[in-house]
Amino acid sequence: MRHRASTESPASIPRGKPVVAIDDRGPLNVLRSSRGLLVFVLMLLIFTGAAQPITDPDFWWHLRTGQYIVETKSIPYTDIFSTLRFGSEWVTHEWLSEVFMYSIFRVLGYGGLIVIFSILITGAFWIVYQRCRKRGVHPYVAGFALFLGAAATMPTWGVRPQMFSLLFASMFISFLDRYSRLEAMPSIWWLAPLMILWVNMHAGFALGLVLIVLTIAGLLLDWLLLRKDSFADVWRRARPLCWLLIICVAAVSLNPNGIRLYSYPFETLTSQAMMQYIQEWKAPNFHEPMFQALALLLIATFSALALSGKRARPGELLTLAATAWATLRSGRNVAFFALVATPLLAEHSWNWLTSQRWGLGSALHDRRRGLGTKSTWKVSLNALLLLLALGVVILGIGRAVAKQPVIEAQEFPAAAVDFIRDQKPQQPIYNEYIWGGYLIWRLYPDYRVYIDGRADVYGDGLINEFLQVKDGRTAWREPLDNHGIRTVLVKPDAALASLLRQDGAWQKIFEDKQSVIFVRR
Repeated sequence: MRHRASTESPASIPRGKPVVAIDDRGPLNVLRSSRGLLVFVLMLLIFTGAAQPITDPDFWWHLRTGQYIVETKSIPYTDIFSTLRFGSEWVTHEWLSEVFMYSIFRVLGYGGLIVIFSILITGAFWIVYQRCRKRGVHPYVAGFALFLGAAATMPTWGVRPQMFSLLFASMFISFLDRYSRLEAMPSIWWLAPLMILWVNMHAGFALGLVLIVLTIAGLLLDWLLLRKDSFADVWRRARPLCWLLIICVAAVSLNPNGIRLYSYPFETLTSQAMMQYIQEWKAPNFHEPMFQALALLLIATFSALALSGKRARPGELLTLAATAWATLRSGRNVAFFALVATPLLAEHSWNWLTSQRWGLGSALHDRRRGLGTKSTWKVSLNALLLLLALGVVILGIGRAVAKQPVIEAQEFPAAAVDFIRDQKPQQPIYNEYIWGGYLIWRLYPDYRVYIDGRADVYGDGLINEFLQVKDGRTAWREPLDNHGIRTVLVKPDAALASLLRQDGAWQKIFEDKQSVIFVRR
């Protein structure tokens, strides 16, 4: 028998305090309630934090790929951008994201892309906030947890296909969490068409399958350790999830690459060169400022679980532990841990606060009464604050768009590419890994690159060869000679640049603060 869970858990309500139903979802309540305004401003802060100039090195080849697909009305299945891997297999698993990105860029430019992807990120965390509220958590406590969760994931934000995985993962977790908590909810079968979309947007779709498996395992673990229901009742709930898993696994093949996508995610996860060289694939270094919010989220979440008077379900802990392990293994998974951890942090922090004698939880419950006042002064003041917040957002978007050319010149070899387009030095060209995407956007089809961010196309062998040359390791000349490299574009402080300055076979023809170009004599 299915039971509907209350939106206020009894454990979270101080004794003797009446339950006051507060709806913070309506637009008028945003103006009437300081709490509602706080939540709205928090979403604006997340949006503003996401609305930054585009710095992702892979953005450029995604944009060029989208342009290629739109203009040729065909999806490339072999490499078209590089010298060394031209014609070899290329699994274009992000093709629909790339078409989306180029279509937005063609109509709205960089500003449109920044705004659209900021909306995707904000939407993912709005879903997380709603999950916190459905657990009976006070909006202020939910807001604190959400702020920490969002801060932990900020290093992964940007105009990149991974943001679709962030949004879809948030939706998957919301559906599956409500299902496992016995709440009334829309049908879980909506996840099947969502999986089809996800498969064509980004290879992170594999996380959706893992989440379904973890939910099934969590239901069985709850039954095994808690014994609250009979196995027949548990299986009655697990069986639809098993069918959903089968359908979603079958849906993976509904993409231009067909069954090739079944093995693709595992191939990228087992690449040693990617783990060693690509920064976001490495384990988080908590000495770096970008990962300190993650450290706080980890500490706060597990501390709240330990201090809370309410035990988390074993199934919840299983998913939390799995995503925590994945995050500690690779910084790329930080966002998925935050999606799981934030509602648990909010719920168990609220349970702890309401159990304390000093009564902060009681005080917050008392404040919930009367927040819906219709006093003109409160509506006017909140409207003013809301307009100020919206003004900050608009200024932030304008600033991000205005800074885009400056950031491009600072982060990428813009002047060097202008020089290449004008002077047309000979090919093949050797280039920095992180600049390959930019060269594809600016120089293709006139030039092909030595390497770019499509690490799966190049494989461990070519990535290691690139590093051998760039770092000036033993026999660094051999790859340049074997591949007939005629032009080299690297950073001025690269070890290779120092070696070529002293090599009579090479001549420097361009240099600025960002890059230096050498050609064979």
